[in-house]
Formats: sequence, C-alpha cells, structure tokens
Amino acid sequence: MDNVIRIGNTIHRKTGIWAQQIHKFLRYLHDQGFHSVPEPFGFDKEGREILSFVEGVTFDYPLSEKARSMSVLLSSAKLLRAYHDVSVNFLNLDTSNNWMFPSREPQEVICHNDFAHYNIVFQEEQAIGIIDFDTAHPGPRKWDIAYALYRFAPFTSKDNEDGFGNIEDQTSRARLFCQTYGLPKEDRAEIANLMIERLQALIDFLIKSAYEGDKKYELNFQAGHHIRYMKDLEYIKSNKLAIYNRL
Repeated sequence: MDNVIRIGNTIHRKTGIWAQQIHKFLRYLHDQGFHSVPEPFGFDKEGREILSFVEGVTFDYPLSEKARSMSVLLSSAKLLRAYHDVSVNFLNLDTSNNWMFPSREPQEVICHNDFAHYNIVFQEEQAIGIIDFDTAHPGPRKWDIAYALYRFAPFTSKDNEDGFGNIEDQTSRARLFCQTYGLPKEDRAEIANLMIERLQALIDFLIKSAYEGDKKYELNFQAGHHIRYMKDLEYIKSNKLAIYNRL
C-alpha cells in the first residue's frame, strides 16, 4: 500500500473522495458483527483516513510456497463468501453511488473489486481479514469471484513469473475455490468471460490513470504491468474452453 503510516493500532492512509462512502460501509460491516475488515475512525488533520490495523500478514508477488497453499486458497474462498453475504443488506440501506467505480448489474453484493493475496490478511495460512476497500462498489458476486480466480488459480501466461502450475493445476484450484465459496455449477459457465472482461477493465484503467498523471499507475505502466495483463488475457482466451469444462 502506498502513502500508509501506522500509528499505534491504527493506519493513516491517503485516499479519495469515495472514502466517506467506504467508511459508511465498513461501519455497517462492524455493526453487523463482521470484524474481518478495518474499523473506520474518521480522518486526521492531513485528510488521511484512520483505520484500525488488522493484525497478520499479507502476501505479495512472487508468491511464496505458503501463499500457494491449499489452506490459503480455501480459507480465502470462505472469507469472500462470508464478506459477500454480510454485504447484501447494505444495498437496501444505502442507495447512494459515491463509490470509486460505477455499480455493475446485477447488484447482488458490495464487490471488493481487488480480492487478492496482497489485500487479504492471514494468520497461520488462514485468511482472517480483508483490507483496502478503495475500489469497492455494488455488483454481482461473480465479478469478484472472477478476479479472485485470476489471482488464486492463478490464470497467468507462461511468461508471467508470478504464475505457477499448468492449466490443469489452475482449473483444479479454481474449481476448489468455487466449491468452497458455494458458487453453483451453472454459474461457473460465465467465469472465463468475466475474467476476460475484468482483466480488460484493469488494463484500460491502468493505461487511463497513467495517461492522466497518476504517479502509482505511471510507475506500473513504465514497469510494463499492462503488457503482463495483456498476456494473461490472451492466455485466458486461449484456454477458455478448458476453464469452462473443468469448473
């Protein structure tokens, strides 16, 4: 995470105009007894949001053997399902649209929109927390699941040094994730196409943000992240039938 300072048991971080909406949502989750997310405490005098620190570790790339473990995979699927389920009623309580990204139809849950190892907090290979809700917005469950599968399977090209396994390994991990989440088999038919759509949206956003002068995405662009995603996109397209058949 960029621009983050830890002060005691709180995190102070720069965010955007959507922060008030995110804080409202995080407060709702805590009020519902879901404490696997940061608790919001408003903003400091510099305008940075203040959040509780979620104790544990996150995994970044390249993923360690521990990060690739079955415990990490399955506990992450369970946590995503629990999070989605508790988020449902927020759609009825708050109809404002002050999110970073526009809502997607059908609006079933509040999508985290970046559910990956680096935004999940683990303790002893068990997923116990979710952080960084900047990109959250209302949308379908499968939108979040598609991106999670891209990251956890992971469906990456052979050129991507962050990937591992072959298509058989990847689809097996993806199927286990779906089963553990409880995604009905008939709903898995759309996953490959949704991964393609989700990755294209990520590529477009990265390029647009870099062009508009966002420093973080300028660095990502210079590092060729968009090219890596494009190769992963082609990999998913070329293996779409295998993904469809094996999920």
